[in-house]
Amino acid sequence: MVDSKTKSLDIVQSYKLFIALYKFTDFYFKNMATFVEKLNEDIKQAMRDKRKEDLPILRMLLSSLKNKKIDLGNKDELTDEEAQAIVKSEVKKRKDSIVSYKEGGRDDLVEIEQKEIDFLMKYMPEQMPEEEIEKIVVEVIAGIPNADQSKFGQIMGVAIKETKGQADGGMVGVVVKKLLAK
Repeated sequence: MVDSKTKSLDIVQSYKLFIALYKFTDFYFKNMATFVEKLNEDIKQAMRDKRKEDLPILRMLLSSLKNKKIDLGNKDELTDEEAQAIVKSEVKKRKDSIVSYKEGGRDDLVEIEQKEIDFLMKYMPEQMPEEEIEKIVVEVIAGIPNADQSKFGQIMGVAIKETKGQADGGMVGVVVKKLLAK
């Protein structure tokens, strides 16, 4: 049987634990900046530093994030993964533009697009080295029976999922082709 003194002590301890947990989670989430908050801070800092070449890229990226948020139904905030997918998309657009500009002989525009890619890469997660991609692709190929060129799409799908956005799809494709040619 529990006496009233022990019961009140348990309530006090539970309350103290609850308060400690509340303070920790409040501190943790307030100090964890989201991708969008970091981008807004970078825009403010670029304005303070008068970095006019960076501002249009940062504003374009923020605009793309807001458009994606609207497309998703105006939910509270985009997750960091969704935001990084948008950055990846913007980098891909610029890479496609570089190809077109090179075909058209517009080296001046190629240089501008390359500078934008270099700037946007700061917001991308660190890319996997080719050796790690090879290890993953070797495991994927080993897991697929009779893996050959005809199963390229299947291998790519699994390999892209395994790299979890930390490797460029083009790089994964090159590695898959190289390993299937052996």
